[in-house]
Amino acid sequence: MLQRLAAWSYRRRRRVLVLWIVALIGISAIGSSIGSTFSQSFALSGTESQRATTLLQSRFPARAGDEGQIVFARSAGVNDAAVRARMETLFARVAAVPGVTGVVSPYTPDGARQVAQDGTVAFATVDFAQRASDVPSSTTDAIRRLVSSAEHGSGGLRVALGGRMFQESPGLGPAELIGIVAAIVILLVAFGSLLAMGLPILTALFGVGIGIALVELLSHVVTTPDFGTQLASMIGIGVGIDYALFIVTRYRQGLADGLDPERAVVRAIDTAGRAVVFAATTVVISLLGLFLMGVDFVNGMAVGTSATVAIVMLASVTLLPAILGFAGRTIDRFSIGRRRAAARRRDRTMWFRWSRVIQHRPWPAFGVGLAILVLLAVPLLSMRLAFPDAGGNPTSDTTRRAYDLVSSGFGAGFNGPLVLAAEFPKGADTTALDGLAGALRDTPDVAAVTPAVTSPSGDAAVLRVIPRSSPQSESTADLVNRLRDRVIPRALRGTSIQVHVGGLTASGIDTSNRLAARLPIFIGAVLVLSFLLLMAVFRSVLVPLKAVVMNLLSIGAAYGVVVAVFQWGWFSGLLGVDKTGPIAPFVPMMMFAILFGLSMDYEVFLLSRVREEYDRTHDNALAVADGLASTARVITAAALIMVTVFGSFVLGDSTTIKLFGLGLATAILVDATVVRMVLVPATMELLGDRNWWFPRWLDRIVPRLHVEAGPDVDAEWEQLSGELEEELGDPRPA
Repeated sequence: MLQRLAAWSYRRRRRVLVLWIVALIGISAIGSSIGSTFSQSFALSGTESQRATTLLQSRFPARAGDEGQIVFARSAGVNDAAVRARMETLFARVAAVPGVTGVVSPYTPDGARQVAQDGTVAFATVDFAQRASDVPSSTTDAIRRLVSSAEHGSGGLRVALGGRMFQESPGLGPAELIGIVAAIVILLVAFGSLLAMGLPILTALFGVGIGIALVELLSHVVTTPDFGTQLASMIGIGVGIDYALFIVTRYRQGLADGLDPERAVVRAIDTAGRAVVFAATTVVISLLGLFLMGVDFVNGMAVGTSATVAIVMLASVTLLPAILGFAGRTIDRFSIGRRRAAARRRDRTMWFRWSRVIQHRPWPAFGVGLAILVLLAVPLLSMRLAFPDAGGNPTSDTTRRAYDLVSSGFGAGFNGPLVLAAEFPKGADTTALDGLAGALRDTPDVAAVTPAVTSPSGDAAVLRVIPRSSPQSESTADLVNRLRDRVIPRALRGTSIQVHVGGLTASGIDTSNRLAARLPIFIGAVLVLSFLLLMAVFRSVLVPLKAVVMNLLSIGAAYGVVVAVFQWGWFSGLLGVDKTGPIAPFVPMMMFAILFGLSMDYEVFLLSRVREEYDRTHDNALAVADGLASTARVITAAALIMVTVFGSFVLGDSTTIKLFGLGLATAILVDATVVRMVLVPATMELLGDRNWWFPRWLDRIVPRLHVEAGPDVDAEWEQLSGELEEELGDPRPA
C-alpha cells in the first residue's frame, strides 16, 4: 500500500502539491473566519464542586456564573474623592455590559471588606451570567476597554482585572521561529545541502499549519485549553521535521546505491515511511488513550494534538514524495562547505567503536547510565499535582497584576474564595447555618467568612469562605478536605441542610484528585500497549520488556527535572520562571502519552536494524554494534532537532508551555543519549542471545508487524511498477 501511495504521489506530484496548498489555505481561512472557543474551565462532572455549581445555577441565577474582579490601587489611598468618582463611574458602566449580572463596589456597605486595611488597594466583584470558560469575548473585551479608559490619565491609579475570564491566551510567539531556525542549522550539518535541508522544514510547516487550524476548529466541538495551539505546534514541528528527516535520509541512500529517483522515493517510503506511520500511529493511539481520564479539557488536548500528528504523518508519506519528485537527483544541490567523504565501513565509525567500548565494560556502563537516570528522577518523589493560579501568569497579563495587588493588600487567599452552596427544604430551620459560619471562622487557615445569603426560592443559601493561603497552595487543598470531612458535617449534624464546597479553587482541587487517581491506570495501559506492539514487531519478550523499563526511566528523569525547576525552583530564574508552584495535573499524562510515541520512533529505528543484523549474522554483539553504527547519526540529528524545538518553547511566556518544553526536551535528550547509546548496548550485551528469546506458543498467537520492507520488496516493486505504467503512465509529472 505504501509503495503504491508513494509512486502515485511521485507521478502525480503537481496534483499532490496543489491539493496540499489548497488544503492549507482553505482550512486556515476557515479557521480564521470562524475563530476559536478555547476554554479555561477545569470543571468535572460528578464532583462536589460541580454539584455546588449546579445548585447555584438553579437557585441563584444571578450568582450561577463565575466572579471576576476589578482591582485598583493608589499609593496615596483609594478613598480620595476623585478616585472614588472615577471608579464608581467605571463600576456603573461595567454593570451595564451584556453578560454582567452585577457589580459589588467596595464603596458600598456590602463591599466594605473589599478595601485593604491600609486603604491603598481595593477591588470590586463582577458577577457574570456564565462560567468563566463560557463568558463571550465581546463581554470581556468591552470591560477591558472601559478599564483602560478609566486608568488613562488617572494620576497614579493602577487598575487590573482578576478572574479566569480575563486571562490572556498565550499566543504563538517567537518560540516556533527559534525552534525552526535551530532545526535548520542541525539539518544543514546533517545533510550539507540547502535543498535537502529545506524539504523536512517545508513538510513540517504544511502539516503544522493545517494542524493548528484544525485545533481552532475542533475547539468549537470539544473543550480545548487556551494553550492547545502552542502544544500542537510544538509537537507537530518536532515530529514533522523528524519524520521527514528519516525519509529524506533513506531517499539519499537510495540514490547513492544507484536507484533512479522514483525507485528511491518508493524505497524510502516503504522503509523509513513504515517506521514513520508506525511511530505516528502509536503517538495518536496513546494520546487518544487520554480519554480514559474522563476529563473534557484533557480530551480536547488529546484530539487537537493527535490530529496535528496525523496530518504531519500524512504530509510525510504523500507531500514529501511529491516534493522529492521535483528535487530528483538535485537533492544535494546548493551544498554547504565541502562534500562529505565517501562513506566509511561501519566498523571504522565512531559509533561502532563506541558500542565496542560499552560492550567490553557492560556492567560499569549499565551502572553509570542507571545512576544518571535515577539521580535525575529523584525529585519525582516530591511531585505535587495542582492547577496553577494566576500568580504564575506572565507579569504582562492583567490577571497576574490583579493577583499580586490582591495578595499584597488582602492576602493570597482572596484570589481563590470557596463558595459553599447549601440546600434544604422550604421552611426548614436554617439557624444551623449561623453556627456553620461561626465554625468556619474558627477554622485554621480561614481568613474570612461572609454571612449566608438565602435564595429567592427560600430553599438554598450561599456562603463565601476566604482561605489564608493561595489557590494552588497545599494548605488550601487541605482546608477544602477539612471543611468537607469534618467542619461542615459536625456543624450540620442532625439537620436537613446539605452543603457543597465549590468555586474555581475547589473545582481545580477536585479535578487534580481525579486525574491523580486515574494516572496509574493510564500509564499502565500505555505500557501494556507498548510491550505488545514491540513484541509483535521484534518477536522477542525481553527486548520489549527492556524498552518499557527504559521508557519509564527516561520519562521519570524528565519528571524529576520538571519538579526540580518548576516546583523546587532550581535554575528557574534562567528559564524566566519567577514563581514556583505545583505541577499542573494534566502535564504528566500528556508528557507520558507524547513521549511514549516519540521514544517508540527511536526504539523501532534502532532495534529494527539490530534485529536485521542479528538475523543475518546470528552474532548478538556484532548486530548491536552494526545497528548502533548505522542509525546513530540519524537518531542523533533527529534527537537534536526535537530537543531544540521543544527547548525553544521554554522561551515563551506561558508557564505550562515552558513546563512541557523543558520536560519533553529533557526526555528526548536522555532517551537518545543515556538510553540509546549506553543502556541499550550494555543491556543487550549482558543478555546476549537471550534478547531474542520468543516462546513458540507466543509466536503462534502474536500477530507479526513489519516496520521494514519485506524480503521480496524488489519483486513487489517490479509488479507494482508495471501496474502503475498502465494506470498512470510514465513517471514524468502529469
